[in-house]
Amino acid sequence: MTEAEWITVRLTVELAALTTVLLLLLGTPVAWWLARTRNVLEPLVAALVAMPLVLPPTVIGFYLLLLMGPQGPVGRLTEALGLGRLPFTFAGLVVASVIYSLPFVVQPLRQAFEAIPERTLEAAATLRAGPWDRLFSVALPLARPGLLTASVLGFAHTVGEFGVVLMIGGNIAGRTRVLSVAVYDHVEALEFAAAHRLSAGMIAFALAVLVALYVLNGPTGRRALA
Repeated sequence: MTEAEWITVRLTVELAALTTVLLLLLGTPVAWWLARTRNVLEPLVAALVAMPLVLPPTVIGFYLLLLMGPQGPVGRLTEALGLGRLPFTFAGLVVASVIYSLPFVVQPLRQAFEAIPERTLEAAATLRAGPWDRLFSVALPLARPGLLTASVLGFAHTVGEFGVVLMIGGNIAGRTRVLSVAVYDHVEALEFAAAHRLSAGMIAFALAVLVALYVLNGPTGRRALA
């Protein structure tokens, strides 16, 4: 691999790792709320979280560009805070990746939380454990397989993103060019050997991720991928 390709790999791994951490921090309380709430807003929140599964990535990228652009509310806020504009930056890639990969973290976690016996949580409640205490001291240890599945799927899905990251980050070498965009760039330039090298690596990575989930989680991993 060339030096430029190694830089692209490093940038992709950094993006996937940071996105996964943020997804777990954001997705865990959302999944816990969705699994335990009886609020009438639950279907709406669940639908909003799952929308990246059915919307074309270009649609999400388009509206994120409008929101984060100079005339958008997010863009005006970041400008006012002295943070600059998010589009075509690594920070913009992170924001887009978190939104686009959110259901791949929330759904496995929600299934894991829903599988916890109600009596276990009721027993913790009788010991005066509050909702968040039950989450951290009881639910998360019992939902460890779902947490593993969510982490791996969030990381892997971020690595494989294309439409959203291309629209938000563009194709700036060393700053926003990730592996999926680099493959497209090589194909467009008729550099098929380089495209094959990167594509084969991504296929091997995806296969290893799926095999690991099936082996480590067994039926739990298969339900999360269904």
